[in-house]
Amino acid sequence: MQTRLKRSVILIAGWAFILLGIVGLFLPILQGMLFLWVGLLLLSSEYIWAHRLLGRLRVRFPKINLQLENATARANLWMQRIRRGGRENKNQQP
Repeated sequence: MQTRLKRSVILIAGWAFILLGIVGLFLPILQGMLFLWVGLLLLSSEYIWAHRLLGRLRVRFPKINLQLENATARANLWMQRIRRGGRENKNQQP
């Protein structure tokens, strides 16, 4: 059940970022390309076409790929801290 919920959240968030990215291409307020990259990154774990497209974009735009990998590493560290903090809080409660 939890994996199904996780998959649903990833799909909804991925498609939401894709839609925001498309809107952001036309509105100067939103960073369209950033939202598209994040959406593709989320969807690449679920769809092979998104994984392939993300791979091609990484080869074509190496500077953006480097920034994306740095951001991913920072996000992973942040998530580890959150998970660790959640476990510590549970252990402290009687």
